[in-house]
Amino acid sequence: MSLITPDFGLVFWMVLIFGVVFFLLAKFGFPIISKSVQERSEYIEKSLRAAEQARLSLEETARQQQSMLDEARAEQGRMIQEAARTKEAIVAQAREQAQAESAKIVSRARAEIAAEKERAMQELRSSVSALSVAVAEKIMRKELEQTPEQISLLDRLADEASHSPMS
Repeated sequence: MSLITPDFGLVFWMVLIFGVVFFLLAKFGFPIISKSVQERSEYIEKSLRAAEQARLSLEETARQQQSMLDEARAEQGRMIQEAARTKEAIVAQAREQAQAESAKIVSRARAEIAAEKERAMQELRSSVSALSVAVAEKIMRKELEQTPEQISLLDRLADEASHSPMS
């Protein structure tokens, strides 16, 4: 018997053993292997679906996050604009109050100046009247004669001095 050409009995037993092993594998082994491969395939598909759902969920979360960021930026811009308007209103109000206060101060100062001017004019009139009376008195004492004209002049001057609005 040679190594390259097997004997008929050897081939027969090899085919018979191969058939029995194949039959046992086909009956018991292949269904278990097929079931295991099928379960693995279903698990992989289930994992792929879960990964796709997770990806979609992440995309939705990213969209929501971007939307929230956009809303926050818009809110921030609106708040900044509102603060600027409030600042402008406060500045305008302060300016108006300052102008009103300065107008009050100016009008009060003008009234005080006018009152002081009037008092000075009254004092001046009073001083002029007193000085005129003193001068007239001195003149009258020197030249006083008991003539009826001078007495009537003195009476008239006394009446005018007593009824004068200057005193």
